Amino acid sequence: MNRPVMLGLFALGALAACSKSEEKPPEVIRPVLSMVVEPRTTQTFGFAGSVEPQVSADLAFRLLGRVVSRDVKVGDIVSKGTTIAALDPTALELAVQAAKAELSNAEAQFANAAASEERQRQLLASANASQAVFDTAQQARKAAEANVERAKASLAKSQEQLGYARLFSDFDGVVTAVGAEVGQTVSAGQTVVTVARSDLREAVVDIPDQLTGDLTAGTPFQVILQSLPTIETQAKLREIAPQAEGSTRTRRVKLTLTDPPQAFRLGSTVTATRVTKVAPTIELPISALLEKNGADKVWIVDPQTSSVSTKEIKVAAKGAATFTVAEGLEAGMRVVTAGVHSLSEGQKVKVPEGGV
Repeated sequence: MNRPVMLGLFALGALAACSKSEEKPPEVIRPVLSMVVEPRTTQTFGFAGSVEPQVSADLAFRLLGRVVSRDVKVGDIVSKGTTIAALDPTALELAVQAAKAELSNAEAQFANAAASEERQRQLLASANASQAVFDTAQQARKAAEANVERAKASLAKSQEQLGYARLFSDFDGVVTAVGAEVGQTVSAGQTVVTVARSDLREAVVDIPDQLTGDLTAGTPFQVILQSLPTIETQAKLREIAPQAEGSTRTRRVKLTLTDPPQAFRLGSTVTATRVTKVAPTIELPISALLEKNGADKVWIVDPQTSSVSTKEIKVAAKGAATFTVAEGLEAGMRVVTAGVHSLSEGQKVKVPEGGV
């Protein structure tokens, strides 16, 4: 190949290389995570607690005795008037028999005294007895009548005492605890069985004292079953402790459940939530914050150009995962929430479907 041809080929190669170097690389459009600013106007508080009976009674015998039967255990359903436990009735039955015998004796003495009084009345009428003798007979009859009344009262008391040997509930409910076993000697007033009404249930929670300032009777709550969060019910505040607990500074609050599902069993763990209105607040994840040159900024996505630009803001408060914006943002702005240190001013970005 001659020299002129070689020089021509070299020139063509040089021109091609120059044209390639002048071509700009295609602009990279980076996908970003973002969110639209929506001021929060409500705040939700959640408090853990448990389902407890609204009405519960510790059942006990009224007198000392040995337990001979206890027909229920924890979890059993009891009906009103059904015998739950019983004491040994032997001594009480003997007392009833003795009272009956005493009444029979008093009634016999009364009949004798009444007949004697009638005889003395007839003798007094025929002048065969003195007034003093009649008065004595009349007094004996009255004393015998009083003895009959006393014997009747003694019998009624003995029968009532015998009735105390049976223990029963005054309402339908469920047994939540037992305090005595068969064969055990119990004293008067010692708890044998605890029965709770299963139809009247409430959620009992402890709420920090500083959050109870506006709580009044009837304040609505939403109660969620922790084991099955899809099951929930409404509740209203029934009672709030008048004084905060010393060590935890919380107040015990009782919430009456409104038509709770059967899943809200006694002892179930629940979460009681309450929604309160607050001044409009903008809260963003901490990953959206760009701290640069002593200023707090965020990246704003322009919906028209799909480019980003920094926006200086004023931070009101910072938390572990979020921060609150005091000034600089408005509702509807789209803020980048991740990768804020790898963006540049005016850079094109892509917001995935769904806005994140």
